[in-house]
Amino acid sequence: MGGPRKSDVAARAEKAPKEGQATYLAPALEKGLDVLELLARQSEGLTQSQIAQQLSRSLQEVYRMVVSLERRGYIRRGPQDEAFRLSMKLYDLALAFPPIEMLTTAANPILLRLAAETQQSILLTVLEGAFIRTIAYADSPAPLGFRVRLGTSSPAEHTASGRVILAFQPPATREWTFDALAANGIDRAELRRARQRIEAIAAQHYELIAGENIAGITDVSFPILDGRGQALAALTMPFLQSVRGRVPIQQAAASQFKAACELSSILGGTPPAPEFPLSDPLTRAPHPE
Repeated sequence: MGGPRKSDVAARAEKAPKEGQATYLAPALEKGLDVLELLARQSEGLTQSQIAQQLSRSLQEVYRMVVSLERRGYIRRGPQDEAFRLSMKLYDLALAFPPIEMLTTAANPILLRLAAETQQSILLTVLEGAFIRTIAYADSPAPLGFRVRLGTSSPAEHTASGRVILAFQPPATREWTFDALAANGIDRAELRRARQRIEAIAAQHYELIAGENIAGITDVSFPILDGRGQALAALTMPFLQSVRGRVPIQQAAASQFKAACELSSILGGTPPAPEFPLSDPLTRAPHPE
């Protein structure tokens, strides 16, 4: 009768802020962030019971968090199961974050300089779900060159830019994209080829592919990385070989890589150096000068 029970004291001590912690906590927000951080570390989706087990929380607690996060579009269920995965909403928020704005602003003079050095068109692209979108572009100063419209959107798996960005993504983001591709009707053989090529790009640190979408064009692409080593964008050169071309593709690609390093430094990242001369990352077939 003379004092509080031991269990009450222990409970209050547990809730009391420790040294260095904020005084005011938001338990519901903390639980929601725990769910997002857990799913971000998974290559496969997790069911509600698996989430509860890994977070050491009750199913009732997890249910409330999952319903709210799904309603707000931060997580989604898999097309063939009840497992939850991160959606691209967090990435969409990241696109609105100042680093992307800083990158776009800084890119324009760098792209113009690179286009002048290489006599080729240069584009900067970002990932939007299972698609890539061009956010900055420098036209080739040569009489003949590749043209692209700013804002153009294309399937990620069919572009050098998209594959490079996916090669430098967390496993959960990459798997979500593959799930979206499968749900959109891509056949298994094509999806398997895309996976193999993306793995080769991750190992070789770039993409180089000839005649994929347009005969006579060799796409060369390098990632633009942040401080965590994740690609926020890709710097791509659709190299058009002309009879009067004065800058060989390997020389142009070396200048392009330097520009990718310059852009990555703005975000605190450093792209891994490729081995020159560049070749097709999957077949390792050398590209002629």
